[in-house]
Amino acid sequence: MTLEADITDLKHRYDSGELTEPGTAEREVLAEFLAALEAGDIRAAEPRTDGWEAVEWVKTGILLNFSLREIEPRTYGDVTYHDVLGLRETADLGERGTRNTPNGTTIRRGAYVGSDAILMSPSFVNIGAYVGDGTLVDSANTVGSCAQIGENVKLGGNTLIGGVLEPVEDTPVVIEDDVSLGAGTRVTSGFVVGEGSVVGENTLLTPRIPVYDLVDEEIHYGELPPNRRAFTRFVESSVGEHELFSGGAYKPAVVAMDIEAETRDATQREAELRSS
Repeated sequence: MTLEADITDLKHRYDSGELTEPGTAEREVLAEFLAALEAGDIRAAEPRTDGWEAVEWVKTGILLNFSLREIEPRTYGDVTYHDVLGLRETADLGERGTRNTPNGTTIRRGAYVGSDAILMSPSFVNIGAYVGDGTLVDSANTVGSCAQIGENVKLGGNTLIGGVLEPVEDTPVVIEDDVSLGAGTRVTSGFVVGEGSVVGENTLLTPRIPVYDLVDEEIHYGELPPNRRAFTRFVESSVGEHELFSGGAYKPAVVAMDIEAETRDATQREAELRSS
């Protein structure tokens, strides 16, 4: 059987009540599944011709690794913590030119980290996440469960990439290749940041906030088109005047413009400085 068939079988047996406690064979399937995630052989979401799509059986396998395991005491340095999963082995990272700094760089089981990447402490990469080659995960960053981060991406300090594990059919947050996110950026709820875009500091990207694309003169929800320079602005709210406050009400929005040559050049120079 294929790994997908094995996971589908486990799910059926678990849902039917037939499987209440995993035996040796079931644990081997769960371990093989985590190893495949860590090797990048399977992913929680994949690009299609019409956009990104969640791989439901992979997200199901992640959930089964929680449902079919018990909380156990585990050791990290001098600290004992309690979880159903341990941390990912990192011996392969150095062999591929990837750096993870000490005292707070945490990579959970089932996360993929590519070659020539940099993970600064403190940072956290959760199960099912995919971090592409050459990507920088800066200090105080979180890469949530199943988030898909492309190649040569820069996640500025104190950046949050939200996790989308349930429901399994929902696409997780996607940051495509060559994106730069400014410090303090938040990307949540399956938002897709298009290839080559540069996002200003402290920008919130979520499907609930409109993206005013001045290039195509369209309003987008849940996505930032490729090759845009994006930043937060406040636009007038339909609430308007209210007796509780004067001057009208405003709501957050994101403005997207053509990416300027000097913006891209500055981003590339900063990347070169960080790699030296």
